[in-house]
Order: sequence, then C-alpha cells, then structure tokens
Amino acid sequence: MLKTDSRYSRYISALKSELVPAAGCTEPIAIAFAAAKARAVLGKMPESVEIVVSGNIIKNVKSVVVPNTGGMKGIQTAAAAGIAAGGVDRILEVIADVDDAGRARIKEYLNTAKMTVRPSEGDKIFYIDLTARAGEDHSRVIISDYHTNIIRIEKNGETVYENEAVTFEGEDGVVTERDAMTIKEIIDFADTVDLNDIGETIRRQIAYNSAIAEEGLKNNYGANVGKALIATFGNDVKIRAMAAPAAGSDARMSGCELPVIIVSGSGNQGMTASLPVIEYAKEYNKTEEELIRAVILSDLITIHQKSWIGRLSAFCGAVSAGCGAAAGIAYLLGGDYDIIAHTLVNSLAIISGVVCDGAKASCAGKIAAAVNAGLLGYGIYMNGSQFYAGDGIVSKGVENTLKNVGRLGSDGMRETDREILRIMTDEE
Repeated sequence: MLKTDSRYSRYISALKSELVPAAGCTEPIAIAFAAAKARAVLGKMPESVEIVVSGNIIKNVKSVVVPNTGGMKGIQTAAAAGIAAGGVDRILEVIADVDDAGRARIKEYLNTAKMTVRPSEGDKIFYIDLTARAGEDHSRVIISDYHTNIIRIEKNGETVYENEAVTFEGEDGVVTERDAMTIKEIIDFADTVDLNDIGETIRRQIAYNSAIAEEGLKNNYGANVGKALIATFGNDVKIRAMAAPAAGSDARMSGCELPVIIVSGSGNQGMTASLPVIEYAKEYNKTEEELIRAVILSDLITIHQKSWIGRLSAFCGAVSAGCGAAAGIAYLLGGDYDIIAHTLVNSLAIISGVVCDGAKASCAGKIAAAVNAGLLGYGIYMNGSQFYAGDGIVSKGVENTLKNVGRLGSDGMRETDREILRIMTDEE
C-alpha cells in the first residue's frame, strides 16, 4: 500500500487513536475521567454527584477493582477517585499517579459526599452522564459511544462544549471504520507500512503489555489464571501465548496500577491482540520488524471485527482479540491471505458466542479460551481442514463471516445483554 493511498493514512490514524495507554479497566476509568473533568469545570470540590450510566457501564464497573483506591470497586469509587485525586489531563491514566495522600482523599470523599447512581433510560450502549454540585453551582459532563468522547459539557445549565455523538453504524454515503477495512487491505498494509510512521506506537504496546503480563505471572492476582495454565500444562509456546494475556488480565482486573495499551477501548483486548504474538516471535526468533508487522496485523483485525460488533455488547471482546492474535501468529509464521482468512473463520466458528458478563477476574479465563480457539483454528487449516459456508454462522468469504459475527454480537445478543445485567443486579 502506497503512502499516497488514502487508506494508508486511515490505517495509521486508526492505530494511533486506538493504541493509547490506560491505567485500570477502561469503563471505571472513563467514569473517573468524566468526574475529574466535571470537578475542573465546576472549579471546586463537589458536595454531591449524580451519575447516570448505561447498562453496559454498570456491568463493566460492578466487579472490577479501581486502581489506586486500596482495592475498592464500583461506580461511586471510580467517580470519587477522579474528583478527589484525578489528573484530568492524563485522560485514561487519570488516576495513574494517585499516592497515599490521594487514596486518603478518595476515602474521605466517599464518606462525606452524597453520590447517587441510576441507569440511563435511552438505548445507548456506552453512556456516562455525570453532574457535580457545590452550593448553587453545578457542572455536567456527558461521554458517549467511547471512553474519551465527551459530547457535552455544561456549567450552571449553559453549554460550554458540544460535540457530535459517534456511531459505528453505517449511513448512506458515509465511509465508516468497518467499511474502510478488509482483511486483504490489512495484510497489504502490514506488509508495506513504513515503520517510521507507526513503529514507536507498537513498541510501546509491546513494552507496556509485556510488563503487566510479567507482573501477573510473578504475583498473586485474581484467580491466577495465567500462573495456573503454566503450572498445569507446562511452558511451551502455545501455553505461554494463552498465559501471558491471561496473567495481564489477572493483574489488571485486580487493580494493578501498571498501564496497558488498549485496542477498541479495552485493555484486555489490547493485551490479547499483542501478547500471544510476542510469545511466538520469541519462540521462533523473529526479528523486531517481523514482530511489529504481525502485531499491527493482529491489532487491525481486532479493530475490524469490533467495528461490526460495537465497543460494548454481550459478545466477549476477548474472542475478537484472540482470533486476531491467531491471525497475527499465522502471519508471523509466513501465512498468506488464504491461511490468515481461514484461521480467522475457523477460530470464529469455534468460539463465537462467549458472553461478556462484565469486567472481573474470569476475563482472564475467557482470554485463554479465545487464544486457544484461535490457535486451534490455525492448526485445523494447516492440517488440511476447515469449516465451510453453511456451518452455523460461517458464510463464504471471511468478510461475510465477520458481518455475521457482528450481527450476532450487536443485534442478536441485545436481549442477552439485558438478561446478564438483570442477573448481575439481582433484578427479577
């Protein structure tokens, strides 16, 4: 792909906008970011906070530890952390630098401020509407569609900032993120991209995500899924490819303060798309350039899949990233379009349908299962077999299968998403 091709700049832009650092699970961090912004606009410490959030935000914040809070969980904790100790300019690292004094302020604020949370009434999948009040003054910050997309800021009822909401649904005449990508083009881009244009972004992803995986394997976090994989099944490359992202998730879901580089708004997806490829590159003595190009391919295939499904749904995002990682490994080991496409289709035929029941310790197990299914999909094709059109949701052609999976995740699982939320919140 030539640099003069408009697609080239779109792919560079997609990677740079997606591969950003985040400290902690991104949904509570988005709440902390909104809260820190609301306090900054208000100009003083709020006495009360009202938080209106979509069901998927509730689902993904309920069970995960908010980093730098001393092990506390929940929406109120995330908002209090942003207000009492957040650095709004750090965006998704808004509470990355909280010290002991900051943790004390967070606890004190939770004990003194009035904080209310209620579900939003609209049909937005990703929605945070936070109002902070002090005396006669109030500020309001609304985030919609993705974690840093502030669409409105108000001060005492007056709009001081407004931006359009973003949708991943296609409209007539509009080129969307998903329309702009195909597997063939992604492979072409990975083959030809000038690493001077994107190499540092990928190196940062490799460094950050490797560090938190090492932390997860070294210490005790969550259910220690990564450590259990190696202890149970050994230390060969396939097990390491499953264990590394699982260990990173073990640490991250349990409040580890180390940052990760996210993909499609998710640190778990960012780790799953990169760490298995890194393990295979080590095993097969691949060059740094070969590794970077393979991670680029895995990231973009993950983004491409998720653009059909949406940022949040009842469809587990680790599935998309695990299958993307398998495609990246196939590419790293010399696979062409045919091998990569069949790896992806086989993988999705095996693992599609795993539900997302929020961010929590068991995400690590789902990550391991997704990587395992991806590697199995690759192995099936390399041994002369495959799944065919008509086998369940598989259609002829990889892009058609991706559309089917997107339809399953975004449309077919909407009621599943509602039922998961009802179960998690003990609603009848």
